[in-house]
Amino acid sequence: MIYSAAIPALLNKTFPIPGRFRSALPSDIAELSQLLTNRRGDRSLSYLTRPNFLSAYLHYFLPWNLYRLCLILPALDINLSAQDTITDIGCGPLTFASALWISRPDLRKIPLEINCIDRSGPVLDAGKKFFTALAADTENPWKIKLIKEDIDIRKTQVSQKRKQAAFVCAINIFNEIYENLSHNNTEGLRRMAANAALFMHNEASANASILTVEPGVPRSGQFISLLRDEFIKLNRPPAAPCTHSNACPLSGGKKNKWCHFAFDTAGAPKELSRLSAAAKLPKERIVFSFLFTGAESAAKKDSNAVRVISDTFPLPDNCFGRYGCSNQGLVLLKGEKSLIEKAAPLGLAAPFFSANGQRDAKSGALIGELK
Repeated sequence: MIYSAAIPALLNKTFPIPGRFRSALPSDIAELSQLLTNRRGDRSLSYLTRPNFLSAYLHYFLPWNLYRLCLILPALDINLSAQDTITDIGCGPLTFASALWISRPDLRKIPLEINCIDRSGPVLDAGKKFFTALAADTENPWKIKLIKEDIDIRKTQVSQKRKQAAFVCAINIFNEIYENLSHNNTEGLRRMAANAALFMHNEASANASILTVEPGVPRSGQFISLLRDEFIKLNRPPAAPCTHSNACPLSGGKKNKWCHFAFDTAGAPKELSRLSAAAKLPKERIVFSFLFTGAESAAKKDSNAVRVISDTFPLPDNCFGRYGCSNQGLVLLKGEKSLIEKAAPLGLAAPFFSANGQRDAKSGALIGELK
């Protein structure tokens, strides 16, 4: 199974909504969206125990989060062996486990144990139900372990009940913690990144990979950059999206660019797009920031590799551009529209750099031409 119309259909089958309640789903989605964004102060810790909000989350936020992860996971060098453990911190309705099953068929036959940790029992149970339905037509060697636990990144010791994992992930969880920090409190955000890095580091074995995914907004980009610094201190260098371990040229903060990736939603199931429109939350782009630590990537072995990180935008003289990141810092990729559009976000580019190291007057980025 790949991410397609089959996913919303399976959600409808697994979590059917009686007809008399179906018409309220768009308004429930809209209200939940408000609680997750500009009305966060009105949100209780148990907001997903309300049946209408849980239903809204499962039919709207879960499939969009799956779509996002299914863009990221195929691009990562995830190496897992039989009997390895994955620990998913703040797993929600088993979003990561489901996305891994959907997008990485190469891993489906490997016996894995997945620790799914969340504070909400109903959300965990719903996730287990959906994952069971997702893998129902195949022999599934994955062992899903539900762990009801409140995540506190100030406690940096591994639970005695679980071993250190070969893969640790935290998807859309830390923004719920740093959302109350003042945007001027860079030092507070740095301390939070240090705590988060140490928390995940202690959950992971020495050679483990660690994945963090956050919303693609400036604040999250700043957090990801700080998290990257802390992981480097812990001898866990970035493997993606970074092509290097030098200072981050996309550190976020005031007037600084931030590392994030944007994709259009043309490939999303039509039913999901229709539901978004009905909730008055049309989604034309999927945007996220992420950090993956692990074994040295091929990109880092290639000193000329540039990671593409932005949308296409017009430049003078009928040229187009995208921004990229390299071991030389921020790069402005420049070229004909057809070439620039082929250099998609998350991909790698090998531009031509002039001998004099020409830089863009507006951004200060090193200019690299695609030919």
